[in-house]
Amino acid sequence: MSATAHDVPVIKVLPEPENLPEPLPEPAVEELRLETVLGALSDPLRLTIVRKLLLESEAFDHSCGWFGLDRPKSSLTHHFKALREAGVTRQRQYGLERRSHVRVADLNARFPGLLDLVAAWAPDTP
Repeated sequence: MSATAHDVPVIKVLPEPENLPEPLPEPAVEELRLETVLGALSDPLRLTIVRKLLLESEAFDHSCGWFGLDRPKSSLTHHFKALREAGVTRQRQYGLERRSHVRVADLNARFPGLLDLVAAWAPDTP
């Protein structure tokens, strides 16, 4: 077996810029629950969103338009809210748009290795 067979993709963690808006309501680190986080990640679209943020981020946080998802705005709003309320992502309001990033440090502190599994996940392709 080659040494690259078990390589885990590199998770991008970009520095937090100064003067960010306050985050929207979210659970504190000590309130993060594995069953809630796994429930949020059980949806393939939400798993795709988190994986894209972990591996392809071009900035500290991203609006829902950056993902290029062909879904109604109301559906995307629901999925981003589910991720935030579970504690997987942090969202901030910038005028009329919300931007998200993964709470990497918080999730790694509570559930070591979980984000590596998300990063290594690949959706089934028909």
